[in-house]
This record gives sequence, structure tokens and C-alpha cells, in this order.
Amino acid sequence: MLRLVAHRALVAIPTLIIVSMMIFGLQKMLPGDPVLAMAGEDQNPQVIAALREKYHLDKPLPTQYALWIGSVLHGDLGNSLRTGEPVTSLIAQKLPVTLQLAMFGLVIAIGIGIPLGIVSAANRGRAIDYGSNVLALSGMSIPNFWLGILLIFLVSVRWQWLPSSGYVPPGEDLWMSFKTMVMPAFVLGAALGAQLMRHTRSAMLGVLRTDYIRTARAKGLLRGTVVLKHAFRNALIPIVTVLALIFGELLAGAVLTEQVFTIPGFGKLVVDAVFNRDYAVVQGVVLVTAVSFIVLNLLADVLYVLLNPRLRRA
Repeated sequence: MLRLVAHRALVAIPTLIIVSMMIFGLQKMLPGDPVLAMAGEDQNPQVIAALREKYHLDKPLPTQYALWIGSVLHGDLGNSLRTGEPVTSLIAQKLPVTLQLAMFGLVIAIGIGIPLGIVSAANRGRAIDYGSNVLALSGMSIPNFWLGILLIFLVSVRWQWLPSSGYVPPGEDLWMSFKTMVMPAFVLGAALGAQLMRHTRSAMLGVLRTDYIRTARAKGLLRGTVVLKHAFRNALIPIVTVLALIFGELLAGAVLTEQVFTIPGFGKLVVDAVFNRDYAVVQGVVLVTAVSFIVLNLLADVLYVLLNPRLRRA
């Protein structure tokens, strides 16, 4: 197990280097100059020169990258070009919000996708299978922003069951925090649950065709036991892979959903940073997101070994 983790960690190092280069290089292609925006309307040449020197923007790109990556290795993601606040502080403020939304959305996605996928695979070719596929395709086809606006109109404006937007930290009011998270989490969970349903159904169909499943049925085992105990356990590996990717997407910040429901998470932070040409914030958020994806894939690899005895013996 330790050898597996060490090997995956070594593979992640060049991946992170390439990702950091892409993050730094591509964001420099954004139109506009943040220094001109920071200098104000007068745009005094001395002020502009001082700002460029302060943020190392007067140096060649390779030098800028070397200075930035050196600071990152020391845990310093720099300061916001707009507010001067440390990027690590901004991320520390927004990460709990996105993490809470991601956990809610993941629970909803699992609650929708896995049961529907199992039922659909176990009843292939029947009406419930077609109905599940229609729901899954609908969930993947409906845009998140449209579903969010529709829920706000129905649930908040017409029925007045839940608040239409905003965010309340759990430490302030746990029940109100839950109410503000229900609709955005459902919007995210419905779309991702539809993807998870399709992957679960495909994995289950592959396992249900195997010889040992036919043998289990021939022994007279109950249908539920065959499907859940034998088939589902052996279909978990591709499902775990999809769950890791789904959770990574949620942590990356659901930009449109956070905008629609005015949730101050990663998505809103990076959108504001892009519009303000705040390079340091964009680089920091995207780098943290990339690291999250790598860590989640590492956890998925560890779960493979725990779920599959043959991999443990290997």
C-alpha cells in the first residue's frame, strides 16, 4: 500500500509542474493589463512602473514563473492585485463554502445515481430501465443555470419554502445554512447524479453478464442478494473512479450555480478574479483545484486496492 501511494505521489510531481506552467502561461494570455486598472484613471507612469516592479511584472515570463513557483513551494500564493489580501486567506475563506456545497451535492448525486443505476441494470429492457434512462438524459441535458432559476421561481418565489439565494455559515445558524444549500446542491447533484447513474448502469451490466453471477443465480440465491452483494460490490471500481472525478468537479467550483444562487465559493472567486485581471488569485485557485484532483485520484487508487483483493495480493 505504501509503495502504491509513494509511486502515485512521484507520478504527481511532473503532473503538477506541467499544470503550474499551463496555469501561469495561459492566464497571461488574458486580455487587459491589471496594472493599468490598479493605477486608476490618471495612470501616472511612475505609479505604473512602481506597481510593475512590486508585482515582478517588469521581469521576463520565465523569471516571473520562477519567483511565483518558489513562493508557492514556501506556502505563499501571493497577494491579490486588487485588494492586497493574501491569496491563501481568500482560499481559506471560500474553501469551506465550496466544500460544504460539494458534500451536499455529492450526497444527492449518490442518492440519485447509484440506486437508479442498479435498478436500471437489474431490469434491463423493462419500463423502469427506459424511465431511468430518460431521467438520466434529462438531468444531463438540462442546463444548471436554467434549473436553478426555475427552482428559485417555484420553491422560493411562488411557494416560499426556501431562501432564493445567499449563504449562511453553519456556525451562525445550522438550520438556515442547510436551507440555503438545499437548492444549489440539488441543481449540482441532479446533473452529476445523472452521469453517475449511466456509469453505474454500465458497470452493473458488465458484471451481471459474468459467469459467477449466472452461477449464483443457478444456486437459487435471492435476486437482491445477487445484485447487491455479488454484482454491485464487483462493479464498485469504475464507480469509485467516477465519484472521485465528480467530487473534483464540485470542488473546482460550480461557477454558474454559485453565480445564480449568490454563493461566495470558489466559482464566484475565480470569476471575479478573471474579470478583475487578478492573476495571483486565478493562479492560486486553479492550482489548489489541480492539487485537489490529484489527491482525489490518489485516494481512488487506494480504494481500488481496498475493494479488490486481487490488487492487494499483487
